[in-house]
Amino acid sequence: MTWVLAGMPTGRVRGHNGVVELLAKPIRVVIVDDNPEFLDSARRLLEHQGVCVVGMASTNADALRSVQELRPDVTLVDVNIGEESGFDLAEALHEIDGAATAPVILISTHAEPDLTDMIETSPAIGFLAKSALSVSAIRAALGRVGKSK
Repeated sequence: MTWVLAGMPTGRVRGHNGVVELLAKPIRVVIVDDNPEFLDSARRLLEHQGVCVVGMASTNADALRSVQELRPDVTLVDVNIGEESGFDLAEALHEIDGAATAPVILISTHAEPDLTDMIETSPAIGFLAKSALSVSAIRAALGRVGKSK
């Protein structure tokens, strides 16, 4: 039997009524970005890869509401949300429920070395370049939770 990140088994197991197929639960995501074209592209890309995009937001206030209402497994947050800061949003999300809030992965078109100090001091679990966004990159970042930032 194979285990996936969320702890949901995949594969085939023998049950008392024969073989049972077990499917992994899709990752539920909220995406926060002020660029509507990126939101649409990211949603289509991730949904094509089996992610369930449960919400999208373009402001910090909308993001806070969406995350509280929708309870995603992870929130992808652009570091620059128009005039607002994705780092501030990550902090605000962390302060709502602490560990109960979905982990935040920061995303940007900027190179990670340009943002390293701010990423390391934020409550976000990691960073992904927008060009590298994929379900496997999200799973890898989630897999690092509890090991080290």
